[in-house]
Amino acid sequence: MFSKILIANRGEIAIRIMRACKEMGIQTVAVYSEADKNSLHVQFADEAILLGASEPKESYLSIDKIIHAAKQTNADAIHPGYGFLSENASFAAAVASAKLTFIGPSADSIRAMGDKAESKISMKKAGVPTVPGFEGLESATDFKKAAKEIGYPVLVKAAAGGGGKGMRVVEKESELGEAIESARREALNAFGDDRLLIEKYLPNAHHIEFQVLGDQHGNLVHLFERECSVQRRHQKIIEETPSPLLAPKLRKQMGEAAVASAKAVGYFNAGTVEFIVDPDTLKYYFLEMNTRLQVEHPITELVVGSDLVQWQIRIAAGEKFPFAQKDFSQRGHAIECRIYAEDPANGFLPSTGKLLQYIEPRGPNIRVDSGFTAGSEVTHFYDPLLAKLIVYGESREVTVQRMQAALSEFVVHGVTTNIDFLQAVLRHEDFKRGDVSTRWVETKFNWKPGGPSFQILIAAAMADMATPRAPTRLNANEADPYSPWKTLSGFRN
Repeated sequence: MFSKILIANRGEIAIRIMRACKEMGIQTVAVYSEADKNSLHVQFADEAILLGASEPKESYLSIDKIIHAAKQTNADAIHPGYGFLSENASFAAAVASAKLTFIGPSADSIRAMGDKAESKISMKKAGVPTVPGFEGLESATDFKKAAKEIGYPVLVKAAAGGGGKGMRVVEKESELGEAIESARREALNAFGDDRLLIEKYLPNAHHIEFQVLGDQHGNLVHLFERECSVQRRHQKIIEETPSPLLAPKLRKQMGEAAVASAKAVGYFNAGTVEFIVDPDTLKYYFLEMNTRLQVEHPITELVVGSDLVQWQIRIAAGEKFPFAQKDFSQRGHAIECRIYAEDPANGFLPSTGKLLQYIEPRGPNIRVDSGFTAGSEVTHFYDPLLAKLIVYGESREVTVQRMQAALSEFVVHGVTTNIDFLQAVLRHEDFKRGDVSTRWVETKFNWKPGGPSFQILIAAAMADMATPRAPTRLNANEADPYSPWKTLSGFRN
């Protein structure tokens, strides 16, 4: 087992990994940028190394600086977390070349699944259903011909990348040219690669992903699904497991397809195979594979009862699974809400500033993964995710109610957040029925901000309580001789 691990990330995921390491008796090394010098993940680690300036390319995206920090602190391994370099095959290869262990899949697996066009071809060969579409197109004429054959609406998206970048929904042919040009520009800027592919767009599809886990001895299992259909700008904001859409038979089929997808590229460590599902026909299609730990991994941990980060470390250290697929089952229900510093009423634009108050909810079966506290600064340099609120219950109904109660206790003052927006989603009848597609927020959810939120009222009340007041003068003539107000000092302290 490793004695020291460097975490090449920041915020809540860095702290999450450090907690797993501490439970295993492993020392941790944090890396940080100038903007993060006072961050919680820096304080939480056993050691911390400054990488450079606040811009990601000067810090969290610098392969050379991260590997140098690992060597400098005598770390055995590097955990990439999610985002930044987590799905960068060159980073995984560089870590291995430096005689360090990369806590994740092989560079070859990352490369094979990182290219959306190539991964679709691999999945077709493996017999995994894929969305009807075409790869390797160049000219506008080729795209028009492909779109006509597929049938509108279609989805134009970047061949290399994800996270909703370089992705455009096209409803009719007159929109195709502009969509191709804008998608190419965004893809080139985000990924340095302007290749595109085109697929049939399913407007009412559910986004369902399966957690897979493989050791380096050929054993591969899935840990069931997560429903991720509540999205804004093609990015998830609420996830739950089990999915309210899946019946046992379909769940089994999709789980087997997820394992087949991972086996096709010789996958080991934690990964997620993503599908879209047509709710009318219940046909499912491979979308992509994320070759890393997912933001929403905690809900899987709660219903399955396994620590995915600890298993990532054990797999990287060469341990063999002591279990098989039959040993896993889903117990209860879990939901995760992503708490963002953003303004839902203004196009979900990020909100920056100092957290004047930050109070997390507490209670049975409530978990908060966060990298912030009161006084922390939310900057424009990084993703505005403040925290992940995760709750667990014996049923979906109980879990939804528990999440609503927990959100009502989450106090954030100093930046605008999406907490009220999340509450409105949970109250909506469509969500209660589990009838939510990937475009539901933008096409069916007509949300408008109301009056002062519960969180703002609490913050105002607490600020009022903190206001200094003159001491209360006691009543020396109090009739009750045992009254605590009757004292020689004349004041009650």
